[in-house]
Amino acid sequence: MASQDPLLLLRQSIAGGGNIIPTASPDSDEEAPLSTATHLVLTHPNRVALPIDAPTRFTSAEGKAVDLRSIYFAWINRDFAIPEYNAVATKLNEEMAGRASVHMFAFVERLVLFTFLEGASEESEFIKPLPGEKDASTNASAAAAGTASKIVSAALSRSGRGTLDPRLAQIYGGERHMGDRNTVLRGIKPTDFSHVRKLAAVFMTRKPGAPPLAAGIGSGTALSLNQKPARRPDPIILLSPSASSLLRMSNAKQFLEGGRYTPPDHNSSQSMLHVQRLMKDIDPSRPMRFILVEGPEQFKPEYWNRVVAVFTTGQTWQFKNYRWSQPAELFKHVLGVYLGWRGEQPPESIRAFGHRVLTCFVEKWRDPSQAGAETSRWRDREVVESIWKAIEVNMRAKGWRKDAAPTSF
Repeated sequence: MASQDPLLLLRQSIAGGGNIIPTASPDSDEEAPLSTATHLVLTHPNRVALPIDAPTRFTSAEGKAVDLRSIYFAWINRDFAIPEYNAVATKLNEEMAGRASVHMFAFVERLVLFTFLEGASEESEFIKPLPGEKDASTNASAAAAGTASKIVSAALSRSGRGTLDPRLAQIYGGERHMGDRNTVLRGIKPTDFSHVRKLAAVFMTRKPGAPPLAAGIGSGTALSLNQKPARRPDPIILLSPSASSLLRMSNAKQFLEGGRYTPPDHNSSQSMLHVQRLMKDIDPSRPMRFILVEGPEQFKPEYWNRVVAVFTTGQTWQFKNYRWSQPAELFKHVLGVYLGWRGEQPPESIRAFGHRVLTCFVEKWRDPSQAGAETSRWRDREVVESIWKAIEVNMRAKGWRKDAAPTSF
C-alpha cells in the first residue's frame, strides 16, 4: 500500500520534523547503532516501525532495489562529500561484518534521492512508481481523448428529453477537447516546479559591469558557480596535554563514544581525532562530529567560537597559549571538565575554579585479569552521559543550532 511505502513515510517524517530513530526492535524507542538496528521508527505523522533491511522503490544504476538502511544512512550524511561519504559507509559495512551492507550511492543517485526526500521532485528514473501510478502517463494522454466521447454519450442519453437536440450533440461530438492546464501541461497530477528556481539561481548571478537585473533575479544572495552551501562547522573539545590527565588522545574516543574508561597510552602520537555524538536537543536527525585536540597551536582566531569544552587537571600552564589565559575568564566562556578517580578529592585549584568546571569521577583502573575488575566499569557510561549533557546544555546556551554555530562569544 502507498500509505506503507518506506520512501513516502520517510519523506513525510522529514518534512514534518519528526524523530527518525534506528532501534533494535519494533516496540522500542531507544536508539540503537545503525550496524545492529533492525527497525527504523518514524514518529511523524504517526508512529510506525519499518524493517531497516526492507527494500524500497529506489533502484540503483544497476537496477537493484536499495534497502531502507542505505537510504537513511545517505540522508543523515547528506552534507558529506563523496569521498567522506564513501569512507563512513565503508566503516559501517565493516562494523556489520557481512550481516548486511549499505549501498554506496553515486553522485547522481544521491542528488536524485535528496531531491525526492526534500519534496522538490516526485518522479525519477531511479524511483519506481507506486502501484496504480505506473500508467499515469497513459492515463494523462487518454484523458483528453476520453472526455469528448463522454460528452457525446451524455448528450445522446439526454436527447429526446427536451434538454439537448441530437444534432447539437453530434456537433459537440466533433469538437476537439483542449483539456485544462493540469492534463495538458502537467499530466493527471499537479507537479511542483519551485525547485527549478534554486537550480537556476547559480546561472543568474550578475557579472561585473553588467546592468542591474530585475528585482529578485541574480541578487547578491545567489550562489556562484563554484560556491558550496554554508555548512555548520564542527565543534572543538580541548583535552589537557598533562601527563597526569586521565583522558588523553589515546583513550578519549573509547571513553566519549564507547562509554568505557581505559588508561591512556603515553606513547601515542595522535594530534587530532574525531568523535561523534547525537545531540538530540540541537540536531535530532544526525550525529554531530566533534574535533578533539590537546592544544590550540594550529588555531585560527575564529576557531575559539567553536570550542565547547576544555578538559583540565587544574594546572594553569595548560592555558598559557589560550585566547583567555586566566582560568576565571576562560571558564566564563567555555565549559570546563575535570576527570578524576572516584574516592579522591579534586585538586585545590579545581575547587577554586568554581561551578563553571564540571567535576566527574571514574572508578580506579584495575587489571581486567583480576577478579571483579570489570564489575564497576558500568559506571563509566553514567559519567560520560553527564559530561555530554553538560556540553549540550552549554552549546545551546551559546547559540549552537541544527544548521548554525555561534559566530562570537
